[in-house]
Amino acid sequence: MIFADGVGLGREDPTTNPFFSANLQHLSSLLGGHLPSRKNSRIANSQAVLKPLSPTLGVKGLPQSGTGQTTIFTGVNASRLLGQHFGPYPHSRLKSLLHERNLFRQLRDRGKTVCFANAYPRQFHEAIERRKLRYTVTTLSSTIAGMPLRGYEELKSGEALPADITGERWAQFGYDHLPVLSPRTAGERFYRLSRKFDFTLFEYFLTDHAGHSRNMSVATEVLERLDSFLGGVLEHFEPEESLLLFTSDHGNIEDLSTKSHTRNPVPLLLLGSQKDVASRAINSLTRITPTLVEFMSR
Repeated sequence: MIFADGVGLGREDPTTNPFFSANLQHLSSLLGGHLPSRKNSRIANSQAVLKPLSPTLGVKGLPQSGTGQTTIFTGVNASRLLGQHFGPYPHSRLKSLLHERNLFRQLRDRGKTVCFANAYPRQFHEAIERRKLRYTVTTLSSTIAGMPLRGYEELKSGEALPADITGERWAQFGYDHLPVLSPRTAGERFYRLSRKFDFTLFEYFLTDHAGHSRNMSVATEVLERLDSFLGGVLEHFEPEESLLLFTSDHGNIEDLSTKSHTRNPVPLLLLGSQKDVASRAINSLTRITPTLVEFMSR
């Protein structure tokens, strides 16, 4: 599973939507020459299925990461539970829900092997201890499930991925001796790592940051990096043996005319021999975790 923060289906306008100014050859090839948008939100072919999912979850206001991600990774409509959208971090009332029902924990309780592929530098843990940072839904879910976050050693040995895909940002934390990965190599690493586990998650946060920046060149680079990463995955992807799911929690990067999140639908992109079955089962963000748990419990 690839989770990208802040990716919605927007208008086909290259002046505001970087999906239509970037070179996204791998995504376009998967979707028969199209790119995901409000106009082309439903595509099904021999390679992939794309469909839209609503991030508003039947609740007024702009979708936020705390409730959106909790919904994705528990199967419970967190926005409706709170009566509002909340973020970027999980609300205190959602932490018990994450303790009980997060996807990592559900799979591990069923004897499945699980990997959260992102690596975190020492400074992240120090900031958490000093309460300068808080756990996100995914990092909290990982620790709750008894999976210590991966770090420098795993990144160095090829058993983890940098959150920015290439690892360039690690130099800012004093790890300038680590090699910078090409996005394609990172994608190959992700797929190789996924073959060792029943479920593997990679989270990409730069899409949301780029949306808030409203900088077209930054947003274009962030999407092209993600597309090259996808190309690395596809180079080795075995559809008969794997299911790849890509989704997001809310829109943002697809509309640089605003600095805020959007109410645009988010994409559900599925690859693999079970893509059509999974697509029929997932008609809401609340259905992602239940469907994955069901698939891996067969």
